[in-house]
Amino acid sequence: MTTSIASPLTLPNGITLTNRLAKAAMEENMAEAGQLPGAAIYQLYRRWSEGGAGLIITGNVMVDARALTGPGGVVLETDTPLAPFVEWAKIMRSHGAQAWVQISHPGRQVRAEMGGAVWAPSAVPLDLGKHSKLFTRPKAMTAAEIEETIQRFAATAHAAEQAGFTGVEIHAAHGYLLSQFLSPHTNQRTDQWGGSLANRARLLLDIVRAVRARVSATFCVAVKLNSADFQRGGFSEDDAKQVVLWLNELPVDLVELSGGSYESPAMQGRTADGRTLAREAFFLEFARTIAGVARMPIMTTGGIRRRAIADEVLASGIAVVGIATALAVAPDLPSNWLAGGQRIAEIPRVEWKDKGMAGLATMSLVKRYLWAFAKGKKPASRYSPLFSLIIDQWRLKRLAGRYRRWLATRHL
Repeated sequence: MTTSIASPLTLPNGITLTNRLAKAAMEENMAEAGQLPGAAIYQLYRRWSEGGAGLIITGNVMVDARALTGPGGVVLETDTPLAPFVEWAKIMRSHGAQAWVQISHPGRQVRAEMGGAVWAPSAVPLDLGKHSKLFTRPKAMTAAEIEETIQRFAATAHAAEQAGFTGVEIHAAHGYLLSQFLSPHTNQRTDQWGGSLANRARLLLDIVRAVRARVSATFCVAVKLNSADFQRGGFSEDDAKQVVLWLNELPVDLVELSGGSYESPAMQGRTADGRTLAREAFFLEFARTIAGVARMPIMTTGGIRRRAIADEVLASGIAVVGIATALAVAPDLPSNWLAGGQRIAEIPRVEWKDKGMAGLATMSLVKRYLWAFAKGKKPASRYSPLFSLIIDQWRLKRLAGRYRRWLATRHL
């Protein structure tokens, strides 16, 4: 029997997604003062809730206020006020979607202007060529800091359930902290947290166990995992397959497969190791292989913008189609497809010689669309990549200053 995008999906814990389309996480940088969700996030997620996806996953929500992926990032800790998150969850669930929080720690991927704690498995700095100075050199974590981080993920998951969300996705992809532990390129430890793949995967597996111990059985626990780092000497496809085999033994409800990092932005269709990715569904080939050994449903995200490609993903044995950038441009795309439409989302792409700047400009264009929807406006048909980049960098600089002032008032 052919699986349709409209087919419901019952997850291992018994919770059902109403259809096979998911709004995947994107970096929004829209937090209000105190790193809390507010009016802009509410309006944006209202559009996505109305848009028809069966699953909506938030952008990065950080487990440690001292370590953010970006200055407008949302933070959820044990002592964070829950009321703004209660409202966020209510909006996300208002049209029947499952509402999951993506919980994350950036590790070494912290901009230098942010300050705070820049932790990593090993003191290996980001190599972005002439742009490397934009990021702080990380400090290798102590055993106590690793244990603290495990408990922080669990505490954030517990708080998310208290606020009314229906699940969390543990972010172990895109070069953030858990991905750094998984990769031999960034994890050069010689203790129980490094060396063999079993040791490098220990932190992720321990976090999954700790999270599950703090939430109810009907609260969903998912993992976002790189299919590969697309860097020489990094986390490989065989590594990803083995990690999924270990996750099979834990109560995990879904694994989302993506790929890449700041150094090799495969999630934007670019790799550092020279491999050519598909024009859409970048990671489908890898996901198909992993779905063959996974006991939990597999979701893949990366460049999907056409209904025909979504159908191809499902026909390949993948359970859920993750859509990110296309929903920044067309938040109602799932409704169109579910009604039999064939709308195609025109995803912005910047082709500059400087690949690092091209990646930043692409993200700036995407955020320009997000901000238009967050303000209740219709985006322009076309934006300038250069002007968008300038606007975004100015806004991030202003938000970084606000974040540093807020961080200085906290008793950490």
